[in-house]
Amino acid sequence: MARKQTTKKSSQPKKAPQPPRPSSPSPSSSTSSPPIDPQLLLHQQRILTLFSDAFNPVLSSDDFSARLQSIKQALFNRDFGAAFGAEENLQAYAARWSPTRALCYSSIFQGIAQYMNAAPSSSSSSAASDDDELNANGSIKPSPSSTKTTTTTPTTRMLCIGGCAAEQIAFASHIHQQQHSSGTLSLLDAGPWGSVTQLLQKHITSPPTLSKYASAAAKAANAPLLQQDQLETSFTQADVLSLERSALQAIVGTEPLTVTMLFTLNELYTNGGIGKTTHFLKLLGEVLPHDSLLLVVDSPGSYSEAAVGKEKKRYPMQWLLDHTLLDPRAAAAQSRGDYEWEKLESHDSVWFRLPEGLHYPIQLENMRYQMHLYQKKRAPPTKGQSTVE
Repeated sequence: MARKQTTKKSSQPKKAPQPPRPSSPSPSSSTSSPPIDPQLLLHQQRILTLFSDAFNPVLSSDDFSARLQSIKQALFNRDFGAAFGAEENLQAYAARWSPTRALCYSSIFQGIAQYMNAAPSSSSSSAASDDDELNANGSIKPSPSSTKTTTTTPTTRMLCIGGCAAEQIAFASHIHQQQHSSGTLSLLDAGPWGSVTQLLQKHITSPPTLSKYASAAAKAANAPLLQQDQLETSFTQADVLSLERSALQAIVGTEPLTVTMLFTLNELYTNGGIGKTTHFLKLLGEVLPHDSLLLVVDSPGSYSEAAVGKEKKRYPMQWLLDHTLLDPRAAAAQSRGDYEWEKLESHDSVWFRLPEGLHYPIQLENMRYQMHLYQKKRAPPTKGQSTVE
């Protein structure tokens, strides 16, 4: 099993989340965005308000700008201990760079909802009460006075490898927009994000803070983004490239789910090496239940390349990923293990632009990304092989 929250440091350079490259829409493209649904705009503002409420002490602190600069410098120097060693640094990072990503990821989840909803899932879920605590492994620990609540709503399962705050809020946003549904979210990262996960879980399942001058109608309509029985969240601190098969199997579980690597895979290729990352992808394919989805989002173009061999020849991340999952030789090896990968969607460059009318304490930027979606399928029977299980 993976050691959670107290995982020892290894010689393997650990992937840490990187700030998105600020992007601004060009004059020509900024006018081509389609009009946004007013209800979606209200929902996006609610997400930004959730961030500003959760991280208000950090956003309003006098040293916020200086702290951001020190985080960026530490990340540039690959000193992840300095970047994320302090709780205030984790919150500052999440407050600054996670809001736009959360909105972007939520839009991606909505765009692939047809695939996520098609996967078989359990019909019950449980969630924590206000008094619940985090276990040492980051999962929610029920308090003695809490009771386990079971629902009969459709349950969406997701495992996010790398990153935490943006993924957590994006998944909650997706569940909110998929009415009458619930979700089970597992977060896996090398950084100590457990307390931030707990903080955001509290704000997701609590009504927003209202002004003392709010009307009676506003107070009556005030409700949390999700009810407590709609979202179960756990966090595991571990180096994903060092996980043994049994540990990864325990995290993945036995039911189909969506696995995300959002601005993570290229970091693994770059910091962990192509060999270790390729081994991990193959191991992931072996332990994932059939019909599970793999969603990879990263920087577009030359921003996502990895060097191979002594000559340091550079290969695009997408090519390396397809070579591992879809190459005929890889497919033949996978089929012997009774599975194969199918690419469902692929986009080389997509803009996510913040609509006008959104408000946040600091300026946020648009972002551009590439996206690739795969599904693990049962391999077709070979000639002479029985189809009866």
